[in-house]
Amino acid sequence: MSEATAFPQHIIARKRDGHELGAAEIRAFVRGATDGSWADYQLSALLMAIFLRGMTSAERVALTEAMMRSGAVADLSAVPGVKVDKHSTGGVGDKVSLPLAAMVAACGVPVPMISGRGLGHTGGTLDKLESIPGFRVGLSLAEYAAQVGRVGCALIGQTKDLAPADKKLYALRDVTATVECLPLICASIMSKKMAEGIDALVLDVKVGHGAFMKTLPEARALASAMCEIGNAMGRPTRALITRMDQPLGRAVGNAVEVAESVACLRGEPGAEDLMEVTYALGAEMLVLAKAAKDEKDARARLAEVIANGAALEKFRQIVAAQGGDPRVCDDPSGVLPRAAHVVEVRAARAGVIGGVDAMAVALAALKMGAGRVRAEDAVDHAVGFTRLAKVGERVAAGDVLGVVHASAAEQAAEARAALESAFTLADAAPEALPLVVERV
Repeated sequence: MSEATAFPQHIIARKRDGHELGAAEIRAFVRGATDGSWADYQLSALLMAIFLRGMTSAERVALTEAMMRSGAVADLSAVPGVKVDKHSTGGVGDKVSLPLAAMVAACGVPVPMISGRGLGHTGGTLDKLESIPGFRVGLSLAEYAAQVGRVGCALIGQTKDLAPADKKLYALRDVTATVECLPLICASIMSKKMAEGIDALVLDVKVGHGAFMKTLPEARALASAMCEIGNAMGRPTRALITRMDQPLGRAVGNAVEVAESVACLRGEPGAEDLMEVTYALGAEMLVLAKAAKDEKDARARLAEVIANGAALEKFRQIVAAQGGDPRVCDDPSGVLPRAAHVVEVRAARAGVIGGVDAMAVALAALKMGAGRVRAEDAVDHAVGFTRLAKVGERVAAGDVLGVVHASAAEQAAEARAALESAFTLADAAPEALPLVVERV
């Protein structure tokens, strides 16, 4: 069936009946979503048919490619080297992109990174960056390409020209109960990543209570499917499945996560779990970019740019290039927004931290305004939590479990109660589980 004769009702019926759609039929569907030639009810019908019938590997690749080509595709061919990005499926306290991008770029690997905003319980890289006064995430694709060439990294938001079909289809998925569909999730993520102009991609697929994928089989299926698409499209793609049962690092929010990221780039201790994930992903990126011969060599290079200050300097360059206040690298507390009410949460008794409910922490931060329930909601960059105790740490009665940063006294009291209930105290330390579960 040619694209010219691919009538919507015929394509819908074929998928409804369990047939594999051809590339031309999939292109017709995506074009119909982009130019409005398919009615919303026709698009919705095919989305539901895909949800119920699934897609083959060939269909997933065709859908991703069609969505990628529904708009502009960034051209970074003038930038020397292997361009590598990282994508996370989203977690709590997941500010990995900030130190990671600077560290990898400081190692000489170009990092073109187009990120998203927070929605629901997961935070967004763009919201964190926008807590830095003046930081501009809305660069054009031309500005983005120029900065990657000049600075070695750009951290921007999705432009309206990038994979526009995804915006339309995601809005329909949201109202037709078809969001939780593996082929549609993969095409949504990978079409935007493939349109960035990258040569290779590393994925951080979160699993656990604070992740979208709650079980290892679910996370493994998503990681495998996305790697398959990336590799089929000629961009070597690797994935790490990482645990997300407690917040990553000791801060959850926007400004507070930027401050923690700067501390990590300075080499300060305290967020060892955050840096463990950052080093693991960074090593994959350097190896894919052929900037390191193996994981051991890559980790040594990453450690070196932290130790000699090159990673912090690279972050300073990125902030300055995008209009932000570079003094954030010297004194975050003097530059970033600060909450009016700061309240400590203390342990009622001695014990060992047996668990920290990542979802409970995320929802408490969301309620304070650190994130969005709806896409149009405003974000309070100052609110959040810091100094969060970690699973396995021993505390005495009265020790700090975490600190609430709130905009109002009533909000602080509510968040304090929520944070208190997120911690489980035990008499003995639980089994220590590896943060990086497996490599796909």
